[in-house]
Amino acid sequence: MIRISIDAMGGDHGPEVTLPSLLRVAERRPDARFVIFGREDAVRPVLDGLPRLKDISEFTHCDVAVRMDDKPSQALRQGRWKSSMWKAIEAVKTGDADACISAGNTGALMAMSKFCLRTMADIERPAIAAIWPTIRGESIVLDVGATIGADAQQLVDFSILGAAMANALFDIERPTVGLLNVGVEEIKGQEEVREAGRMLREAALDTMHYQGFVEGDDIGKGTVDVVVTEGFSGNIALKSAEGTARQIGEYLREAMSRTLMARMGYILARGAFERLREKMDVRKTNGGVFLGLKGIVVKSHGGADEEGFAAAVELGYEMVKSGVFDKTRTTLDLFHARKPAGMAGQMASNA
Repeated sequence: MIRISIDAMGGDHGPEVTLPSLLRVAERRPDARFVIFGREDAVRPVLDGLPRLKDISEFTHCDVAVRMDDKPSQALRQGRWKSSMWKAIEAVKTGDADACISAGNTGALMAMSKFCLRTMADIERPAIAAIWPTIRGESIVLDVGATIGADAQQLVDFSILGAAMANALFDIERPTVGLLNVGVEEIKGQEEVREAGRMLREAALDTMHYQGFVEGDDIGKGTVDVVVTEGFSGNIALKSAEGTARQIGEYLREAMSRTLMARMGYILARGAFERLREKMDVRKTNGGVFLGLKGIVVKSHGGADEEGFAAAVELGYEMVKSGVFDKTRTTLDLFHARKPAGMAGQMASNA
C-alpha cells in the first residue's frame, strides 16, 4: 500500500476537485490510500458523497487553509502546525504518508516543506522538477520555479537530482543531462553555467552522462533526458510551452470548423486528431516534484481540474513506487566522494 497525504483545501477549486480526482487515481492504482486534510465544513459534504473514496481514506480536520495569495512567510507563521497544507507535509515526516500532494500556494508549500522536512545532506536549495513531453518521449526539466537564480554548485545539485529522478521514473540506467544555455559552445553563457559544466565533466559520474549545453529548442526535441536551468528561465519555458500547446489547440479547432470540407476532413482524420489532442493535453503532465527534500512533495497546478490533479497524485505515487529518494541519496553520496580537491575549494569559497 502507498499512502498519499492530500491538502484538500489547495488550489482554485478545493475539495470539489481534489477529492473526486482521487477516485480516478484509485481506479488506476488500486494499492493507493489517502490521508486527507482540510476544513470539515468543506470536506465532509464532498467526502460523504464519495463512499468508495471514504472507504480508502482517513480524514483529519484542520482549522486553517492557506490562501493562494498568502505570502510564504505569512503562511508559515499563521499556518504552521494547524493548516491543511502543513499537516499534509507533516504526515510525510512522521511516516503516516509516503508522499504529499497540494495544489495550493507554491511559495507557501515550498517554505513549509523545507521547514518541516528539511533538505537532503549537501543540498542547499530544493528544485521543482517537471515531466516534459518531447518528440522522443518524456524528459525532466528543473528548476521550473522554486528559486530565482542559481550558482554553479546548485546547478550541479539540480543535475544530480534530475538524473536520479529520470533513472527511477524512466528506468534509464545512465540518463543524459544538459545545461540550458544560449548556445552549445563552451565559451557561451553565464559564468555560473560554464562553471557547472566544468564541475560535471570533472566529476564523471557513472549514474549520469553529462552531454554539455543545450538550447531552448532541445527541450521539445528530447535531446537529453534531463534539462537543468535556474527557476526564472525554467518557469518561463514551462509556461510558454503550456501556452503554446493551448494556442495550437485553438488554431486547430478554428481551422477544422471553418468550412464544410474542413469538417469532413476532421471526421476522416478523427483518430489522428485525438492522438494529437492527447499529446498536447497539459493536464497529463501536471505536477512539479520538489526535489532535494527529505520526503516527497508534489505541487499541482492551482487551476487543475480532476484529471490534472489526478495526474499530480499519480506522479507522487510513481515517485514512491520507484524509490527515487534512495536513488537520489546514493547519487549525491557518489558525487561528493568523487569531488576533486579543486572543486571542494571552489565550493568553500562560494559559501
